[in-house]
Amino acid sequence: MTTELNSCTNECMDKLTAFDAFVQSAETGSFVAAGRKLGLSASAVGKAVVRLEQRLDVRLFHRNTRNIALTEEGKLFLERCRRIFEEVDAAEAELARSNRTPKGRLRVSLPLVGMLLAPVMAKFMRAWPEVQLDLDFSDRLVDVVEEGFDAVMRTGQPSDSRLMSRNLGRFKLKIVASPDYLARCGVPETPDDLAQHQCLHQRSPTTGKIRPWPFARGERQGKIVLPERMSATAVDPLVELAVEGLGVACLPPFAIRDEIADGRLVSILEEWVTENDQFHVLWPASRHITPKLRAFIDFMAEHLQPQ
Repeated sequence: MTTELNSCTNECMDKLTAFDAFVQSAETGSFVAAGRKLGLSASAVGKAVVRLEQRLDVRLFHRNTRNIALTEEGKLFLERCRRIFEEVDAAEAELARSNRTPKGRLRVSLPLVGMLLAPVMAKFMRAWPEVQLDLDFSDRLVDVVEEGFDAVMRTGQPSDSRLMSRNLGRFKLKIVASPDYLARCGVPETPDDLAQHQCLHQRSPTTGKIRPWPFARGERQGKIVLPERMSATAVDPLVELAVEGLGVACLPPFAIRDEIADGRLVSILEEWVTENDQFHVLWPASRHITPKLRAFIDFMAEHLQPQ
């Protein structure tokens, strides 16, 4: 096995050496000049190119006593070789970056509810003190590439094909209302009962559509028409209005942790709600992941616990 591996490695190195001799010869227009750049004799460069032509069974250069010129096949092959060496350079650069300490400014877009993740962000800052977080909180649809963000964190399913994504964890939404509202309007026992209640909805800032409430059981779940007392593209006003006793809302648990803990909101219909939402971190697919971005992605995946 070791002998076969060494043989394969040597063959690959020979090919890269021949490719390099060919590229340098093509770019300098001379075996002599290529040899000077590679630290080889003109004869060694010429022989490497000849062996390459024989292996490919194609003529790469027109030759005369004074100069060399690429054939049409040689021009095509030169472009391929350049791409190969660009990939090699990119791989080396990526490995070099991975060994460096994460540092520098990291620009991240988060939804407004992301403000509630401040404790996790504080832990990240303590873990990586040389990374400068630049956080932008907004529920609007940001263009990660055009606006120069290193990454965005969002709930729901990613839809931009230009972005890579990683799931940071799922969480179960909660149907909540204030004790005062439930005392006045009654406690719904099934999702069907919500047809007689004031419902506070979240509207998608990207599509403008009302986000459905995640009821998991019941044959009529697809037929339930929920009244729309009001709607908002942000979560904060829904929390405030629910606390004020103006209706029932469907909200992420981390947005109402304090309100539930101190009794201002009560969770209802828990047995009917499915686990249906999740956090993702997304970043441009066209870019190499820098050490600071890799550190952020890995840290969020390890420490973010929305539930």
